[in-house]
Amino acid sequence: MKTFSLSRHSRLFSVPDNSREYLFISSGDHPYHEEPYRAESYAIAYIKEGGVRLNVGLSSWDVDAPAVITLGPSVIRYFSKRSDLLKMDVIFFKDKFLMERYADLFFLFKYDFFDNSDRIVLPLKDSSFIKINKIFELIQLTQAAGGFHIEELVRSYIFALVYEIDAYYRMHIPDAAASLKGHLLFTKFRQLLSKNYMREHKLDFYASQLYLLPKSLSAAIKKQTGRPAGKWIDDAVMLEAKVLLQNKTLTVSQISGMLNFSEPSVFGKFFRANSGMSPVEYRKQFS
Repeated sequence: MKTFSLSRHSRLFSVPDNSREYLFISSGDHPYHEEPYRAESYAIAYIKEGGVRLNVGLSSWDVDAPAVITLGPSVIRYFSKRSDLLKMDVIFFKDKFLMERYADLFFLFKYDFFDNSDRIVLPLKDSSFIKINKIFELIQLTQAAGGFHIEELVRSYIFALVYEIDAYYRMHIPDAAASLKGHLLFTKFRQLLSKNYMREHKLDFYASQLYLLPKSLSAAIKKQTGRPAGKWIDDAVMLEAKVLLQNKTLTVSQISGMLNFSEPSVFGKFFRANSGMSPVEYRKQFS
């Protein structure tokens, strides 16, 4: 599946492509890519000033400085403008860059804050803010100074960021658990949806997995989120469809099959009903 490469990110942010396995960006003038996409790399973003609206999967946040955003390669995301002022540092890195001299190839899989939508945004406070800020300052200074061992130093700073973020969540796990209390049904529904939306589009399937009647599930999810369960399912399929349609190597018919629609015409009707345009019309926007 086509994803945003590091080179694509360098062009998007108008910075030189260093042809490395990582990319550091520090700027006050950030573009807003308002179509959903995936990336080939991990990303840790530090919001220093202002704010941004972040959409990850089917969840949205208004992120205000100071805060950290952590994104894994598989996460569908897009950003939209929320403040005229935005200063943000971002370190993009491939897993093979971080793991080059590290024996544990599954290191990054231990940290769910790269793909768990409940932990992707981390507001910074007190000592956490001071330490994260210092690490990003060190990355920027290392990049600017040049010289020897740049990649080794950047790699060490990324490890430090991962450990600092994990330490924060370990200290605040009781608070996180308390905030989720009363939303267990939605949590289970969202987990089911993330695993099955590519092939299961019917409310009946999710209701049966949760031992509920479809009407009961839909009403409960709407009460918690403001959207019925069926709308969540449609939105998940639409989000994936938009990402796939940006990949010009795939035909609309192939995408229809990947999303388990019986016929391309059925996919076309579904897409138009949820976006107001056909899949081909949507794709033409990226010509």
